[in-house]
Amino acid sequence: MRHQKKVAKLGRPADQRKALIQSLTKAMLINGRIKTTDAKAKELRRVVERLITYGKKNTVHSRRLAFRFIQDRDLVNKLFEDIAPQYANRNGGYTRIIKLGYRDNDNAAVSLIEFVDYKQPEEKKKKAGSEATKSAQGKKEKKSTEVEKEKTPAKNKPTKKPQAKKRRKTISPSRSKRRYPTRKYIRRKNRIRIGD
Repeated sequence: MRHQKKVAKLGRPADQRKALIQSLTKAMLINGRIKTTDAKAKELRRVVERLITYGKKNTVHSRRLAFRFIQDRDLVNKLFEDIAPQYANRNGGYTRIIKLGYRDNDNAAVSLIEFVDYKQPEEKKKKAGSEATKSAQGKKEKKSTEVEKEKTPAKNKPTKKPQAKKRRKTISPSRSKRRYPTRKYIRRKNRIRIGD
């Protein structure tokens, strides 16, 4: 019997639907909020709230259950160490859905789904910001070294003399083999004999 098997189909077969919910879940855990359609947000809420409940238990078994769905060790660690402890005193209702209206191109109802009272860890924000500035500085340094290389005059290399073009050997039509039968041959082959 199919008791309690009701899920929103989202216009997709089961494997694509699972992959969609999985990618939305990863995006939600990384960013803390995402903008999507109402139906996807409602379906996503079921999965995310279950994962936070696993995070509040903080056992090896609950980590394995969370990893079975998320399949990313870093996100599982973030869920268990950063996100779930913030909801230790809350019994459910970890997410909120805010309706934003309708999308212009297909008129689909759009919502914002986000964690309730969620604060991203500031250390990681600072690290991410410092890494971004370091990478930007590294790019600037590379560009400056490339510009310096371009400014320095290059040594004159001896230029190669152009060689005379080789003549192709042409085969006359009489010598080439014909690949396709001629019209005469086709007519003779297709001629119908009467009286045989």
